[in-house]
Amino acid sequence: MKKFFYSILAAVFVVAPSIVSATTLTNPLGTTDIRVFIGNLIKALLGLSGAIALLMFVWGGAQWIISGGEKDKIEKGKKTVIWAALGLIFVFLSYTLLYNLLNILGGVVTP
Repeated sequence: MKKFFYSILAAVFVVAPSIVSATTLTNPLGTTDIRVFIGNLIKALLGLSGAIALLMFVWGGAQWIISGGEKDKIEKGKKTVIWAALGLIFVFLSYTLLYNLLNILGGVVTP
């Protein structure tokens, strides 16, 4: 029984490397440069923040419209819209400041 087990184990060690070397793995990130990867990540996060801001504008507008004239609900809707606008301004000003700072310091790698 031991000989059978050892022969199967030896066969696996002989055949397995050829199977593994036959498969090629592709890079799912699309790049090997960490700067390009971080740039792509920042672009994705900016797109996500824009989508969230749009959602908050719609939510605040809906609160404002369906308030029924109640001052508390109107104020809540206004504050939601104002804070969504301020958040969007903050995100894009931060991006612009960081982009220019990195460009001054050493050049920005664009994908």
